[in-house]
Amino acid sequence: MTVEGRNAVSELIKTQKTVDKVLVQNGLRDGESRKLLSELRESGIKIAFADKSVLDKQCKSGRHQGFIAFVTDFEYTDLDDMIEAASGKDCFFLVLDGIEDPHNLGSIIRVAECAGIDGIIIGKHRSASVTDTVMRISEGGANHVAIAKVTNVNSAIEKLKENNIWVYGLELGGSDIYKTNLKGKLAIVIGGEDTGINRLTKEKCDGVMSIQMHGKINSLNASVACGVAVFEALRQRQG
Repeated sequence: MTVEGRNAVSELIKTQKTVDKVLVQNGLRDGESRKLLSELRESGIKIAFADKSVLDKQCKSGRHQGFIAFVTDFEYTDLDDMIEAASGKDCFFLVLDGIEDPHNLGSIIRVAECAGIDGIIIGKHRSASVTDTVMRISEGGANHVAIAKVTNVNSAIEKLKENNIWVYGLELGGSDIYKTNLKGKLAIVIGGEDTGINRLTKEKCDGVMSIQMHGKINSLNASVACGVAVFEALRQRQG
């Protein structure tokens, strides 16, 4: 897997992930690039210099900014380990039910990392996986958030509830999110871009909450809705 762009590569080298090498564009002179190059040298990661045309051919996103890192495939966290690591505190998880757009997944991971979420749960089927594009869109956030990939999202929700974690779905037609108690052990389920939360999955939730809409368009992009919900929960939990 490749990680592309200055920010994503910078975040990558702060983790324990194995980096095979970083391809760096010849002739970079700006301050941010020189700072990252210095960090790479200090980390001992193998650096290979090449012309921009070489990086352009290797780049999948079209925006490498002069840096492409080659790493082992993304390592997902075991769900049980994720829950265990967050035990003993008011944990906060996200469950993604059918997020298929890698750009949305990347944005959600970025939101989760900024908010200090304890983990993200995604399904193996009908869901985007952590790819080069997701890593770039998340600005390297995927390197810092535990992400579990499960065979059955509904079974994962049941396991969360067995561990006394309250599960709320985010969907139209629910209770007002601003009047919903989001303190304590919490998981929020975010549905797919077009399909929303699966009916059976919604039935597994302890409740459903909604963001009030006041315009003519009655729904938000999945990652935007996730951001609103996560930071409303964070506001309450810090209050």
